[in-house]
Amino acid sequence: MSGFLFHETVFGPVMSRRLGVSLGINLLPVDYKYCTFNCVYCECGWTHKKPEGGGGLPSRLEVKELLEEKLKSLKESGQAPDAITFAGNGEPTIHPDFPEVIKDTISLRDQYYPEAKITVLSNASMLHRKQVFEALLSVDNNIQKLDAGSEKVFQLINQAAGKLTLEQVVEQLCLFSEKLIVQALFLRGNHNGTFIDNTTDDEIEAWIRLLVKINPEYVMIYSIDRATPEQDLQKISFEKLSEIAEMVNRAGIKTKVFG
Repeated sequence: MSGFLFHETVFGPVMSRRLGVSLGINLLPVDYKYCTFNCVYCECGWTHKKPEGGGGLPSRLEVKELLEEKLKSLKESGQAPDAITFAGNGEPTIHPDFPEVIKDTISLRDQYYPEAKITVLSNASMLHRKQVFEALLSVDNNIQKLDAGSEKVFQLINQAAGKLTLEQVVEQLCLFSEKLIVQALFLRGNHNGTFIDNTTDDEIEAWIRLLVKINPEYVMIYSIDRATPEQDLQKISFEKLSEIAEMVNRAGIKTKVFG
């Protein structure tokens, strides 16, 4: 299954169930997915090697020029974005100029739409890079993925590249000292003959223990919303998501549930 790709560097604005009117920035190629994870639920499809003839990453200057052009256009039409969101075809913090792009974006946001929230949706795999970490501290919504409470389920769902472990991810997330939002997607299903379920009591309890250690501002809880590369996956009901949220709330952490 090829998945859904963003074919522009700056796209939208689109209506986001979590962020409102969101102007998107894709720091990745526009014709294939480029990521450090290979999540079974990713709307962009499976992570593969760069295809023959595939495009590269947009330059810092290109991103800045395209973003300013879009912001000017929105200003002229009277549209105001609630968020400027780094998402796209994979992991945005892979981009070698990510910290500099964030600085440019903050400057342009302040000039055109100072009320818009700069948001980064990340899988937390590049936090060991000091400049990436510091750049994330400077944005309004630093949203980091944590889908599992155990190493086994982390690897089954997220299929991290290299030797990245859940323990390493959690250690880095703890360094934000509350300056982050955790996003978690819940699902059940089969992948390569193995049943996956991150909603079991044991898994939820382990996940909540990690959340308590990380101490985020709050947690976004949701399930599958679009087509997935692994087709044998089940969406978790809003009622079950709400039950999970209540358990997190009892642990002293705020939640927001998206059905």
